[in-house]
Amino acid sequence: MSRTHRHRLRLGLTATALLTATALLPAPAHAEAVADYAITVDPDARGAAIDDTMYGVFFEDINRAADGGLYAELVQNRSFEYSTADNASYTPLTSWTVDGTAEAVDDTGRLNERNRTYLALGAGSSVTNAGYNTGIRVEQGKRYDFSVWARAGSGTTLTVGLKDAAGTLATARQVAVEGGWRKYTATFTATRTSNRGRLAVASSAATALDMVSLFPRDTYKGQSNGLRKDLAEKIEALDPGFVRFPGGCLVNTGSMEDYSEASGYQRKRSYQWKDTVGPVEERATNANFWGYNQSYGLGYYEYFRFAEDIGAMPLPVVPALVTGCGQNKATDDEALLKRHIQDTLDLIEFANGPATSTWGRLRAEMGHRKPFGLTHLAVGNEENLPEAYFTRFEKFRAAIEEKYPDITVVSNSGPDDTGTTFDTLWKLNREAGVDLVDEHYYNSPQWFLQNNDRYDSYDRNGPKVFLGEYASQGNAWKNALSEAAYMTGLERNADVVKLASYAPLLANEDYVQWRPDLIWFNNRASWNSTNYEVQKLFMNNTGDRVVPSTATTTPGVSGPITGAVGLSTWATSAAYDDVKVTSADGETLLSDDFSAGAGQWTGSGSGSWSVQDGQYVQSDEAAENTLVTAGDPAWQNYDLHVEATKKAGKEGFLVAFGVKDTGNYYWWNLGGWNNTQSAVEQAVDGGKSTLISKAGSVETGRAYDIDVKVRGRQVTLYLDGEEWGSFTDDKPAEPFRQVVTEDERTGDLIVKVVNAQDTAARTAIDLGGAKVASRAKVTTLAAGQDEVNTETDAPVTPVTSTFSGVAAEFSYTFPANSVTFLRIKR
Repeated sequence: MSRTHRHRLRLGLTATALLTATALLPAPAHAEAVADYAITVDPDARGAAIDDTMYGVFFEDINRAADGGLYAELVQNRSFEYSTADNASYTPLTSWTVDGTAEAVDDTGRLNERNRTYLALGAGSSVTNAGYNTGIRVEQGKRYDFSVWARAGSGTTLTVGLKDAAGTLATARQVAVEGGWRKYTATFTATRTSNRGRLAVASSAATALDMVSLFPRDTYKGQSNGLRKDLAEKIEALDPGFVRFPGGCLVNTGSMEDYSEASGYQRKRSYQWKDTVGPVEERATNANFWGYNQSYGLGYYEYFRFAEDIGAMPLPVVPALVTGCGQNKATDDEALLKRHIQDTLDLIEFANGPATSTWGRLRAEMGHRKPFGLTHLAVGNEENLPEAYFTRFEKFRAAIEEKYPDITVVSNSGPDDTGTTFDTLWKLNREAGVDLVDEHYYNSPQWFLQNNDRYDSYDRNGPKVFLGEYASQGNAWKNALSEAAYMTGLERNADVVKLASYAPLLANEDYVQWRPDLIWFNNRASWNSTNYEVQKLFMNNTGDRVVPSTATTTPGVSGPITGAVGLSTWATSAAYDDVKVTSADGETLLSDDFSAGAGQWTGSGSGSWSVQDGQYVQSDEAAENTLVTAGDPAWQNYDLHVEATKKAGKEGFLVAFGVKDTGNYYWWNLGGWNNTQSAVEQAVDGGKSTLISKAGSVETGRAYDIDVKVRGRQVTLYLDGEEWGSFTDDKPAEPFRQVVTEDERTGDLIVKVVNAQDTAARTAIDLGGAKVASRAKVTTLAAGQDEVNTETDAPVTPVTSTFSGVAAEFSYTFPANSVTFLRIKR
C-alpha cells in the first residue's frame, strides 16, 4: 500500500494567536516535550461522502452479554435447561439450591416439546435462585415482576419471596395454583437495596415448575421481556448507525440441524433465528459456543426492536453451513442447505413482510405490525474454508436476490486481515461482484498506528468494506488511542469503508471469555471503557463528508530488528534440537545440542521443559505460550537454525526471534490455529499482529528444519531448506493522525486529531482560506497511556471547552496522549 505523502508546512503565526491558542489548554506534564506539526485543509475540495451507517455496534452473546447482561431477566437457568452440553460443570439445577425435595424431569409432562425439562418440587419444599454475579440486584422502591409456569393439584399455594443474608427484600407473595400448566404472576416492591438477593419459591404441595422469571419493571423503554436499562442506554448513547447480530462464532459453529425429535434435539447448534422467536417459553434452548447456555429470551424480534428503538439499521448474520472458529468443516447436505436458504428467505419475510404473510403475521402477533425495514443481511462469519464457503454463499445470494432484489447480501474475507484465506476470498468476492465484504481483525496498538493507510489503495470500483470486528487487544488508553488514529483512516476512506464496528460490545466482569470489550458491567453497575469513549466521540461527530486535508508526520528512527531467540509451544508437546545462531559474517553466537543440559535458556514459568534424549522437550500439552529464550537482546543480522518435532497436542511449533522480552518479539507460528495455518506474528507490549500467514499443518513425529534469516528489518524464513516466505517490517507507527469532516446540517468543520505519544503536538492549522467563526467547541480525551476505566474510576472522560483563537490560520497544541475534536463554525 502506498503511504500518502505529506509535506511539512510552516505557517507564520503571531505571538498573540499562539498565546491565545495555548493558554486555554492544560499544560503537558513536561513543558519542554513538544513536537511541531502542520495540518493543511482544502475546504473547496470534495472528499468522500460518509454514510449515516458508517459506525455501528456488533452484539454477540459472549462474556454473558445476553443472559446475565443486556437481557434483563434476573433469574439464571429459569427453565432448568442447563446441561453438560453447555458446560461440563452444569446440571439442570445450576444456580438453584433445594430445601426439601426437587428433581429436574424430562418426560411427557413437560410444558411443551421445545421446553423439555421442568422441576418437580415436593410438598413443603422450596428452591432458591442465586441470579448472576453476587446475586439478584434489587433497588429500594423499585418494582419487580415475577412469573412462573406451574402445574399442580387443587389447593396448592406457592410462596414467593426475595431475600438476602440479612433478611427479606420485599413482602412475600402467595400464588394459588390449580390444574394443568398455566402462567402465574406477582409483583414485588423492594423494601431495601441489595446486590446479593435470592428468589425463593416454596410450595405447599407437589408442583411442577418451569420458566421461573423475575424482571425489573424498569426495563429499557418499559418493554416486557425487555432489556437492562443502563446497558441499552449506553449503547443508544453511541448513536450507532447499525446493529450487527447475533454473532460471531455463535453463527458458524455447531450442528446445522434444528431442534426437533428428528434431529435428536441437538443441543449444540448454530444460531438459527427461528429458535429465538415466538413465546419465550417455546424458544428452544441451546449451548453457547463460549461455554454457557443461551435461553434465547433475547432473540431476533428483540434485536430488531432494539435496532429500531435506537434508530439503527439491523444487520443479521445467518450461518452459511461452513463452520469456523477452529471447527472448519463444511456441511455437505443439499437438503439441509436448501432448508437454511429458505429459513433466510423466511427471515426477510419476518422482518419486512406484511402482517398477512406467514412470518409477518408472527411479527405482528409479537407486537410489531409494521415491518422493520431490513436492508442488509450477512451470510457467514469468518469461514476459514474459502472455496467451500463461497460456493454456499453464492447459493444464498442467488435465492435472496431473486426474491428480494433490494436486500444487500454481505460476504466476508475470513478471520484475519491478511493471508491465503483473506486473499482467496477477496478474489472470489471481486470476481462475483459482491457488494459488501466483512473484514475482521484484532491486532496490537502498533499495527493500528502502522496501518492507517490500509484502505488508501483498495479498488474504488470493487466491493465495499464492512469492518465488522476490530480492536487493538486491550482496554488501556494506549489501545483506544491507536484505534482512534486508525479511525481517521477509515473516515478518510469512507468511499470504500461503508460500515465499521468495534468488537466485542459487552462483558460481564465475572464471566469473561474475551478481552477487550467496549462496555463492562456486573449485576449492580456498568461502565464505559476507554475504547467506548473514543467510539462515542467519533460516532457522535462523524460528519457527512470528508474535507481533504494533509498533515506532516513524526520523524521516524528505525534501526534493524534486534533481539534474542526463543522456543515455545501452544497446547502442544514438542522437542527442539540443534539450535544455532550465526551472525551475518559467520560468527557463531549460539550453538546448543542440549548434550550439556539447557543452561543457556531462560523460561517464563509456563510449561514443563526438560532435556530428554538430547532434545529440549516441552511436555505439557495444555500449557499455552511456554516461551524460553536464549542469547543477547542486542543481536542483529543473524541466522537462526533449529530442528523441531511435534510430539503431541493441538498445534505445532513457535520459533521466536527479535526477542526483547516476554511481551516484545517475533515468532514463526507453525501449525497454529488448531494446526490449520502458519504465520509470523509480532508481539508489542503483549499484543500480537500477523505479518504474513499461509495455510498449512505440522505432522506429529516428523522432524522439521527451521531457518530464519534476519537482515536489517527484512526477514526470510525457510522450512526444510525451501523458502517459506519473507517480510520487511519497516512501516512507521505514526502517532499523529488527523481527518477533517463537514457536518452539512450545521456547516461545521470537524477537525479530529489524535496524538498518540507522550509529547504534546504544537500544530499549525491552515483552513485554506475558509471563513470561520473565531470560537470552536472542543472535546478532549486525554490520559496516561496505561490508564483504564473501571467501575469506580474513569480517568478517560470527555472534557468540553471553548477555544477562542480560531482563524484561517491558527495554532493549537494537542495534549500528549489525546484525542481532540474541534467543531469550527463556518
